[in-house]
Amino acid sequence: MKFLEGKVALVTGATRGLGKGIAIALGEAGATVYITGRRLDNSSGSSDGVAGSLNDTKIAVEEAGGVCIPVQVDHSNDEQVRLLFERIQNEQNGQLDLLVNNAYAGVQALTDAQGKPFWDNDPSLWDACNNVGLRSHYIASVYAAQMMTKRQQGLICTISSWGGMAYLFGAAYGAGKSGCDRLAADMAVELQPYNVTSVGIWPGIVGTELFSRLASDAGNQETTDQKNSFFADRYNWETPLLTGRVIARLAAEKDVINRTGRIQIVAELAKQYGLVDQDGNLPVSLRSLRFLLPLAIPALKKHSWLIPDLKVPWSLLLLTILKSPKI
Repeated sequence: MKFLEGKVALVTGATRGLGKGIAIALGEAGATVYITGRRLDNSSGSSDGVAGSLNDTKIAVEEAGGVCIPVQVDHSNDEQVRLLFERIQNEQNGQLDLLVNNAYAGVQALTDAQGKPFWDNDPSLWDACNNVGLRSHYIASVYAAQMMTKRQQGLICTISSWGGMAYLFGAAYGAGKSGCDRLAADMAVELQPYNVTSVGIWPGIVGTELFSRLASDAGNQETTDQKNSFFADRYNWETPLLTGRVIARLAAEKDVINRTGRIQIVAELAKQYGLVDQDGNLPVSLRSLRFLLPLAIPALKKHSWLIPDLKVPWSLLLLTILKSPKI
């Protein structure tokens, strides 16, 4: 169903991973999708060896039935970001219905920093995590809000994670994700009088290209520890497309302003909307008993479908996360 036909969306950081999946889902729903990234094609390669480019995403969006406009942008360069929004303003007569703040440049730095406390890493880890991330989300939101408030409509989705609530990849990462959640909430206060919605989006464990490679590496190891086992069996993984399908439905929701300022959990919204993932299944929320019990009692994983999908108190969720392998 082309329920976003006539809508204009922008997805930042869409060469691969979550951004690519979100762009495809928006195209699936009939939107005109602007996408940004640093690589127009694969000729320049990537620092972590995982392929992906704007042109790859453009082809995938068009195959899904959407219109895709790739724009090469480095989100650490404010002038390039300003020119991006100026282009959308001119080409779409001031219309921008959806901004998805997704661009993130900290993955390689976080990978390199794993296993070391924050004081043993170079202080530049902070900027690697939070420049193209929290800061670039703010900059993009400024320009998007200038367009949306004039038309008295629009939706800003800021991709965050459960790492904003409990320790995950380290101090710099957690502070940035907590900042994303607060940014979404505080922008909502100022945008609500103009009928513009701002929400934070929490996907679950997403099988991006990089995570899939980690899973393959873990599965090939002769001795698999608890952490690597988590990767190897791909327990309760989501694909990037599921986040995109949820955002597409949010963008089409008539009274989405009623959700403004709050965190939206992808698996829970997908269940509410009756959506399925790329493979036809629906992973459960990370605060579901069906997800948490098999983490505490590994033998239950094979029979997790028997466990009721009940939401647990946040205190129990925090305790379980803290005792689980860091992902």
